[in-house]
Amino acid sequence: MPVPGGTMAPPHGDAWLRSPVGLGRAVAVLLGVVVVVGLFSIWAGVKVYDVTGTIVTGEAGEAVQRDAVHADSVMAEVGVVQVASLVATVVVYLVWFHRVRINAEVFDPFGHEMGRAWTGWGWFVPVVNLWFPRRIMLNTWDASRPAGTRTSHGLVNAWWVMWTITLFVGRAGFESYRKAETATELYVAVGDVLFADVTGVVAAVLAILVVLRLTRMQNEKALRGPVPSGEPVPAAVRDHR
Repeated sequence: MPVPGGTMAPPHGDAWLRSPVGLGRAVAVLLGVVVVVGLFSIWAGVKVYDVTGTIVTGEAGEAVQRDAVHADSVMAEVGVVQVASLVATVVVYLVWFHRVRINAEVFDPFGHEMGRAWTGWGWFVPVVNLWFPRRIMLNTWDASRPAGTRTSHGLVNAWWVMWTITLFVGRAGFESYRKAETATELYVAVGDVLFADVTGVVAAVLAILVVLRLTRMQNEKALRGPVPSGEPVPAAVRDHR
């Protein structure tokens, strides 16, 4: 929509720069906690997997049964910590994601396909959550790269592939684990959960790299100014600097 002076109004509303550095560091730390908890979950899962495999092979003595109960209890406790760390990380991550999206609109107001609301809803609405967050991230990534350069999407794509694998395998694995009634069913389900934990740890490590890289790109671009040298610097950028 044209505005007085002949320029185009920003399609997503007014945008203003704020430093994403603090939020980015907080998200990276929380994702680091997710990685550590995920490694503990893998350790607990291996314990359950081993003892369940022993039961499946026919060794079902009292000591084995006791080990099975203990291993299952440890896995359940780690699961609670895992959920708590994920919830805390999701909350801070979404605040950071919304912040870097608005910053990206300052750099390039017309390079974004979805509205700002999808930075949150896009993760939770079924079906669209399989591609909306990635598309928003790529638009934000492209708007934040140094002017006149091309930045590979490889890191973002690798993170998204591992995240979607974790999403599908994790749901199936935990549902199978919850419904397992025999040692064989439990053995298979724990294997699926273990696979999801491994891909989840990889996804979290890649997410840390994505967050730190995008945060650094935006901070450096804001300090340089998103407009070519010689043109007036918007007040929002001056405030950031």
